[in-house]
Amino acid sequence: MSDTTAPALPVTFRPARTRIVLLTVGLTMFMVISGVALMLERVSPAERVSFFFTAALFLGVLVLLSRPKIVADDQGVTVVNITRTRRLAWAEILKVNLRPGDPWVFLDLSDGTSLPALGIQPGIAKERAIRDARALRALAETRGTGAEAR
Repeated sequence: MSDTTAPALPVTFRPARTRIVLLTVGLTMFMVISGVALMLERVSPAERVSFFFTAALFLGVLVLLSRPKIVADDQGVTVVNITRTRRLAWAEILKVNLRPGDPWVFLDLSDGTSLPALGIQPGIAKERAIRDARALRALAETRGTGAEAR
């Protein structure tokens, strides 16, 4: 059994610091590139639009990178990664893994596959990621297949 008590549901896990950095950089770069487009005098309207398009594209990529989260509720877990979202019942999650050197949590599933869950990443906030992984593990242990066998 885990040494962490399961948190109250619903709970959302997301890499908050990473998200703040990505969105701040994205908005700042959008404003800088747009400002440059407006300040350049010898730029045609089409070139100016290309500056805005490039800035918006850059911001869009960083918004996608800031999207990951894991939402746990009474029925199961929703894993939101960069471009995909997957809903899992508690019984489908056999194990929650965050090994040293892992870039994010991996969920071992009952179908024999492993699902990366980017909503818990030890990149900038390692201690918080470990705490969140333990909390998700405690939830999976108390609500998943192990809880049904007791």
